[in-house]
Amino acid sequence: MVEGGNEKHADATGAEAHYRALESLYAKAPVNRYFESHLSVTGKGKAEIRFLVNPELFHAAGAAHGTLYFKMLDDAAFYAANSLVTDHYLLTTAFNLHFTKPVKEGELIAMGHWVSGKKRILVAESRLIDSEGDEIARGTGTFMRSRIALSGLPGYQNL
Repeated sequence: MVEGGNEKHADATGAEAHYRALESLYAKAPVNRYFESHLSVTGKGKAEIRFLVNPELFHAAGAAHGTLYFKMLDDAAFYAANSLVTDHYLLTTAFNLHFTKPVKEGELIAMGHWVSGKKRILVAESRLIDSEGDEIARGTGTFMRSRIALSGLPGYQNL
């Protein structure tokens, strides 16, 4: 089900349960064992990831590698979009990334928000903010509904 349009709307309690289930799905994804991070789905079409950058994530010149930027920006945009889709997992079909400032150690926040689309393709944007409040990168992604049911995924616990 996608909220909006002619399709059935989830009630507020159902929406909150979906958000918490998405957070659980993120926390239990095997790849996230490598990152000290926490996802919060903060509302309809909004998600935030707080994470720590440490020297283990640096490239040869002593700053965070671009893969970290991509992962956190993609995840924030992805979960913002998937907050609108309550029955199926989305897949990233494209992601455009702009780097504006290198980052060393410390906490970063990736903030994602849904932009458009409600049926098969959704578009979401994300921003990466450093501990000084500066934007260090931004991205825009397109996400497609898959045939993978959220309810069948390990970690998705829709209470």
